[in-house]
Amino acid sequence: MPLFDSHRNVSEMILIADSGSTKCDWRLIDGEQVIVSSSTMGLNPFFHDEAIITEAVSGEPELIQNAANVSEIRFYGAGCSSSDRNQIIEKSLKQVFANAEVHVDHDVMGAAIAACQGRSGIACILGTGSNACFFDGKNIHQEIPSLGYILGDEGSGSWFGKQLLRDYLYKEPIPTALREELESLGYEKNLILNRIYREPHANVYLASFVKILANYHDTEYVRSMIAEGMKTFLKRHVYSLSSFKDVPVCFVGSIAFHFQDILKIEAEKLEIHVGDIIKQPIDGLVEFHIGTGSN
Repeated sequence: MPLFDSHRNVSEMILIADSGSTKCDWRLIDGEQVIVSSSTMGLNPFFHDEAIITEAVSGEPELIQNAANVSEIRFYGAGCSSSDRNQIIEKSLKQVFANAEVHVDHDVMGAAIAACQGRSGIACILGTGSNACFFDGKNIHQEIPSLGYILGDEGSGSWFGKQLLRDYLYKEPIPTALREELESLGYEKNLILNRIYREPHANVYLASFVKILANYHDTEYVRSMIAEGMKTFLKRHVYSLSSFKDVPVCFVGSIAFHFQDILKIEAEKLEIHVGDIIKQPIDGLVEFHIGTGSN
C-alpha cells in the first residue's frame, strides 16, 4: 500500500529529480514556480533496492508534505539504463507519491536535456562518473558504453581519485603538501583498501578525493593529471560520435565545471567546440520542463 495515499482533489505539481551516484537533486514545481529544492543521497538502482530508495525519499519533510499533490515525476538517474532497473525507481517513488505518473530515464538523457535544451548537440557528464551521447533534440545516441568506475569513467571524479590514491600508496612523486595533507587526515593503506574493497559505494569514496586535489589545482601534478583525464575522455567518448565537429559539445557535472579551464584547453587541442558547461543538470531540467509543460 502506498505510504501517502490521497484521493482528494489536489493541485497538480511536477517533481523533477537528477541523481548521480553521490547525490540526488530534487525540485518541486507548482505552475512555473519552484516551491521546494532539496537533495538526498544519490539513488542508483544498480546499488540500491526499493526499500533504501523509499526510505531516502521519505526522509525529506518538504517533499512528503506535498506528496499527495505531485501529479508527475521526471526522474533522471545514474544506473537507469534498463527497464528492470528503472522499475526499481518507479516502484519506490510510487510508494511515496501515490498520485503521480512516474517517468524514469537515464542521467545521460537528463544531461542532454539540461545542456542542449531541445537542440542538437553532444552532451557529456563529468562528475562522480562519466558518459557522453549525441542528442538529436529528442533522443540520445551512444556509440561507446559507460563501463563504470572499475573499467571506465575516464575523466571522472572516481577516475581522478583512483589516480591520486595509487600514486600516494605507491609513494610516487606527488606535491609534498598534498602528501602531508593526506597523512594528516589519517589516510593509510589498510583504511583506504578496506573502504574501497569491503564497503559499498567505492566510486563515491574515490570521487571524494577530488576536493583535496582541487586545493592543489595550480600544481603541475594536478594539472597534468586532470589534463590527461580530460584528453582520455574526449578521445574515447566524444571522438566516437561522428558529429562532434558539427555541433557544440556541452558538459554537466562538478568535474567539468571546476576544472573547465583545463577541459577547454584539451578540447581546443582536439578541435572540439565546447558549448555550455553546467555544474548541476537540475537547473537546466527545470528550465526545460517549465518551458515545455513537461511534454
